[in-house]
Order: sequence, then structure tokens, then C-alpha cells
Amino acid sequence: MEKKRILLLSEGFGAGHTQAAYALSSHLRKLSPHLQTKVLELGSFLNPKVAPLIINAYKKTVTNQPKLIGYVYKQQYKKPINRLTTLALHKLFYTHTRSVVRQLHPNAIVCTHPIPSAVISRLKRLGTQVPLCNVLTDYDAHGTWVSPEVDLYLVSSEEVKAKLMHRGVAVDKIKVTGIPVHPNFWEHPHHDEIRSRFNLKNMPTVLVMGGGWGMLSDKVVHQLLARWHEDVQIIFCHGRNDKARFSMEQDPLFQKENIHIIGYTTEIDKLMEVSDLLITKPGGMTCSEGLAKGIPMLFHNPIPGQEEENVHYFTSKGLGELITSLDVVVKWMNKLLRQYPEIVQKRQRHLTEIAKVHPMESAQCIMNLLQDIQPSSSEETPV
Repeated sequence: MEKKRILLLSEGFGAGHTQAAYALSSHLRKLSPHLQTKVLELGSFLNPKVAPLIINAYKKTVTNQPKLIGYVYKQQYKKPINRLTTLALHKLFYTHTRSVVRQLHPNAIVCTHPIPSAVISRLKRLGTQVPLCNVLTDYDAHGTWVSPEVDLYLVSSEEVKAKLMHRGVAVDKIKVTGIPVHPNFWEHPHHDEIRSRFNLKNMPTVLVMGGGWGMLSDKVVHQLLARWHEDVQIIFCHGRNDKARFSMEQDPLFQKENIHIIGYTTEIDKLMEVSDLLITKPGGMTCSEGLAKGIPMLFHNPIPGQEEENVHYFTSKGLGELITSLDVVVKWMNKLLRQYPEIVQKRQRHLTEIAKVHPMESAQCIMNLLQDIQPSSSEETPV
């Protein structure tokens, strides 16, 4: 039996897009043994010298000028990527995209970032015949995700579905599946084994994350948390930000019992499992992972734009709270000390509810797409 092939395309503008692609890849392979998947950060794969420079420039802008990111996000909010921009992207960075598609010959292409989706959409307009699926990785629907050539949209919530319909996307092209997270986040290993592995105690625990880029910039909040070290265990996860991790390790304020400082890890699922509160940058993927684990969340320093929309969604559902002042942090630390059993019980109730959600819904929708859409045999038009 010939294996079908799924090509998953992302970009490195934040870790969440590629994490979603790998999570979906894992679910697809679990769902069907007769399936091959390949994940590519398209720009980095095709132009490994230029792409990192662009991503680093974006990272610096996010860090130093977040309001500019928000301004651009809102200015382009209702607009798809225009054809001139798509053509420029294609000529500058993705001139070999069609060759990659021809070589890999996928039965479907899944995009977890709007830029590769725009490029594949253009290739489809020029004759490439392949089903295209967009997986929106936030709790919002920016216009850059929308294109007539997209066959299927997988979205996080009914609210995002409504926004896409408002932009003219046909209802039968939209499926509410939740953002795909790695299968590990749906598992619940024994807590004693995890604590032993990470040298943790069985006590109220707070996990502090800054996303894959380690954007732990709220020093005032971190200093406040450190004051609770005798009664609350605190894990600071710095991601790939080695500079910030080293600085915290050298600070006497954080050289205390029950304060743990770590860098990048592939075992965030285990740390979430044994933590009782997550303080995080509100990226779509991290929020979805926290949702799967049932952990209450506090959001700090959202980037204007999509992270603000993520905060709005989770706070409106009672699944998290924005840190608007230090009083919010103090309130939750007191909750951990005085209402710990209630927090644990509420989390168990949430896990019971979330268990009703099928974690492989996104993968199943893509399998259905393979069955429903038959690629045309027409020749491609030269690019």
C-alpha cells in the first residue's frame, strides 16, 4: 500500500507555529501508520543564510518595540497578504518552493504560519494542484491567513470560526478543532517520578515561562515571586535565552531553596503536570498546552495583537487572568497557600471536561481532506 504524504510548512517567527506543526505530525502518524509527514520551516530550509537574519530582526522588534508589532498587526488585520507582497516573498525567499513540492509530491500541504500559506496559494493559482489546509495557531483570525485557494481552515474556537465567516470564508471550509498540541500534554504521568527527575518537592508550585524565545522580561514580578520561596516552589524556564538564565542564576535573590532555574527543555509537559499555576507569555501554543493540562494561568506582558487576543479569549472563558498589577500575583500566591485543595479540585474538574475533547480532531480533519479532495491531473503553469 502506497503511503500518503503530508507536508507541514511553518516559519520561525516564534516557536509556537513550528511546535503546532510537529504536534500535528505526531497525531497524524498515530492516526495512520500508512502516512508520511515532513515538517519544514520553509524560509530557513530554502534560504538558511537570509531567514535567520529576518527572524532575529523580528525578534528584536518584538522585544524592543512591541507597540510597532501591534500597530502593524492591527493595520493589516482585515487584509490578506496582497499579491505584490506574495510575489516579492516568492522571488526573494521561496523561488524553489515549487521544486520542493514537486520533489516531495505531497498529497496535502498543511501550513501553521500564514507566509508559507500565501506562497502555496500563489502556486495553486499558477497551476499547482494540491489540497491546502491552514491551521490557525492563535485565538484570533488575522486577514493574512485568508485566501480563496485554502481548502480547509482548522481553528481554535467558535469565535475564530465566526471571524473567518465574517471575512467571507465558507462555513464548510472551517472546522473547530482546537490548536494541536503534542500528545504528551494529554498524558498524566505519575507526579512522584517527575518530581524525582527534576529534584522538585511535593508542595504548591508555580511555573514561569517566557515562551520558546525566553522572553522573561517582567523582573518586578519575578522578584515578587522569589519572596515566597519558603512556602511556594518556583520554576523559572528561560527557553533558549541563555543570557537571561545566566543573569538570574548569578542573582542572590534567586539563589534560594525551592527556586529552580532552567533553560530550554522538551519536557514542559511534565513541568506543567506537577505545577499548580502557570505564569506565561500568552502565545497561542503555550496557552493551548496549559489548557490541555488544566492548569490555571496568569498572563504577563502580552505582545499587542495576537497575544492580546489570546488573553481576551482565555480570560473571557475564566481560564486565566491578566497580570494588571502585582496585586494579581499576590492574590494567587495567597490562593496557593490558603485554598490549595480547592485549586487542585477545580483543576481535576477542568481535566474531566477537557477529556471530552478529542485531541486528534485536527489530524482526523486532515485525513478527511485527503479522502474528500482529489487533486487534478492538469499540468502546472510555469512560474
